[in-house]
Amino acid sequence: MQEQLDLKKNTKMEIIENYSLKLYNTFGIEAKAKYFADVATIQDLRKVLVFRRQKDLPILFIGGGSNMLFVDDFPGIVLKLNLKGIEIINEDDDFVYVKAQGSENWHNFVEWTLQNDFGGLENLSLIPGNVGTAPMQNIGAYGVEVKDYIEEVQTLVLETGDERTFTNEECHFGYRESVFKNELRGQYVLVAVTFKLTKKNHKLHVDYGAIKSELEKEQIFDPTIQEISAAVIKIRQSKLPDPSQIGNSGSFFKNPVISNEEFAEIEKLHPEISHYKTDSGVKLAAGWLIEHAGWKGKRFGDAGVHDKQALVLVNYGNATGREIYDLSEKIIEDVKVKYGVTLVREVNIIQ
Repeated sequence: MQEQLDLKKNTKMEIIENYSLKLYNTFGIEAKAKYFADVATIQDLRKVLVFRRQKDLPILFIGGGSNMLFVDDFPGIVLKLNLKGIEIINEDDDFVYVKAQGSENWHNFVEWTLQNDFGGLENLSLIPGNVGTAPMQNIGAYGVEVKDYIEEVQTLVLETGDERTFTNEECHFGYRESVFKNELRGQYVLVAVTFKLTKKNHKLHVDYGAIKSELEKEQIFDPTIQEISAAVIKIRQSKLPDPSQIGNSGSFFKNPVISNEEFAEIEKLHPEISHYKTDSGVKLAAGWLIEHAGWKGKRFGDAGVHDKQALVLVNYGNATGREIYDLSEKIIEDVKVKYGVTLVREVNIIQ
């Protein structure tokens, strides 16, 4: 039985012991939190931070639960954030500044921007998760990264509950990276993000092969941002499984970036390898590497590699987090042996 602990006065929030997290992660992994709280206000968030410090507990924040794999039960306190709201805080003739609370569903927020004809985020349609995790991961897709549209990120300091706002530059964004995943990992909780979006003269990103092909198929040659979003959604739905139907966390691995010299050596042995030139070297398609190493569609019990997109690991029903993690280890080792490239997980491993 789950024992409920009352906090102090002036709050309806409860901290619950021994709480199942199966419904709070898109892999659908059964894991338990020692303590759990559903937090809807900054005031309650600060109270939970005090509780956590008093008991000296590790802490984990869950938004959409889409970028994590539980390998074990969590020995501390898990916070489900429900901080909601979208508001326009400033605008001029060309740009609008929109502040979204961290618990807003990412895709719903993108749809809101499109309904208002605000441009920038259309290529990032249908990415799972919440607004608060977008800057942490510097989410990206089809030639666009969210860092290019973030003005600032509002946070709370975990140790004190004080507010701190980070500028775009202070976030130290990189490929699927930010200061919150690296040097400041575990020190802040992201509570709101302000975006700078276009009101007119939208800068369209349609050169990515799949989008270009989809638009041409629909005979759209001068697309609106709404039409680009629709194309992205169609592409993603054709390749990526719906977490409500089969447990997954989207792309499990990052696309590795290697030097031009390293690529030249690999290309000698594998001239057909899928790749993209970047400013820092050559980006390889992790899905291509995994598929051509022979893992696409493989299943081991209820843990497997998706049969349409090798970049996605799936839970067919009752896989444990350890089984999915072990599968990812085998894939990493095999790709390293066959291609000399070390894959890195994009998903956060909770253990």
